[in-house]
Amino acid sequence: EKQRMIYTVMKRIIDQTIPQQTINSDKFTWNPGTNQLFENNAEASASPEPDTRYKIFLANFHAMRQLDTYFPHYPTQLSRAFDATMEIPQKDVETLFKGLLSSPEVKEVAAFIESRLGRKLEPFDIWYNGFKARGGIPEEQLTAITSKKYPNPKALETDLPNILVKLGWKPDRAREISSLIVVDPSRGAGHAWGATMRNDIAHLRTRIGAGGMDYKGYNIAVHEFGHTVEQTITMNDVDYYVLNGVPNTAFTEAVAFLFQKRDLELLGLKNPNPEDEHYLALDNFWSSYEIMGVSLVDIRVWEWLYNHPDATPDQLKEAVITAARDVWDTYYADILGGKGETLLGIYSHMIDYPLYLPNYPMGHLIDF
Repeated sequence: EKQRMIYTVMKRIIDQTIPQQTINSDKFTWNPGTNQLFENNAEASASPEPDTRYKIFLANFHAMRQLDTYFPHYPTQLSRAFDATMEIPQKDVETLFKGLLSSPEVKEVAAFIESRLGRKLEPFDIWYNGFKARGGIPEEQLTAITSKKYPNPKALETDLPNILVKLGWKPDRAREISSLIVVDPSRGAGHAWGATMRNDIAHLRTRIGAGGMDYKGYNIAVHEFGHTVEQTITMNDVDYYVLNGVPNTAFTEAVAFLFQKRDLELLGLKNPNPEDEHYLALDNFWSSYEIMGVSLVDIRVWEWLYNHPDATPDQLKEAVITAARDVWDTYYADILGGKGETLLGIYSHMIDYPLYLPNYPMGHLIDF
């Protein structure tokens, strides 16, 4: 039921029908299913958020469009994202994604997940994470461990060298790398921001609540730590400054995934199950299945924006919803049900980071 409730909330975010009175407020009780708002057990009047999500998306588009003139060889954000940054043509990326989404293995993996869940798959099962090796430990118990180990950002920062030693670095090298990484508190889930000059600091931003770091936050923090380690090494260990960084963003995602999937091992909870390696392959496959569809939506929306540069936030919202439904019905409806689902339009990356999403599935492939 909790999954279904979150699923309903997500759809309200996409179509911007969440009552704005309940955002960042504990004054009201909100029923996501009926979209009713209550105050002191009495129904209160509600008005939806004014397409704020899509105003921000549109502002990003206009900002990127202003750059087009300065890139004669890459005159759109699409060409800059694929040809310049990823260095893989957009059509090749789309063909790769569509190949996996249409592969017969999708139905085989879906049937296996159904057998494990003991029920028909539902749209939110696109985020099924049961292949991850957790040694059968409930998330609540993992949170008890992580919250005690990391009560605040400083505790995590102090432990960074130990984490690197557990991953195979020599103690001196681990301290050297970690000395150039600081941990900052984050309001969001997490983020990594690398330095832009040698011997400067990379910032690992992570969310740690008043009760300490929960397991979900820890899992994300390990991912972000992978980013900052990559950023630090590829800035400081290259012969020439102009060679800093990785070939494309997907490579830093791959490094982050390599860290993230060892999160339990870093807590001393390595699962001895010999089948773990096979389950990790399935986890990679299902994660790719999910994020490749999301990436196709992102690409379609940017193509639509360039064809409709004077669009309003409301028109952009409808374009995102249309793209999400089309991709869902093509690649997901027969597997997960729910014809016309809009879930693929939920990612905040679409709003914050223009055309970043395709780097995630490429990162999964490089990681694999």
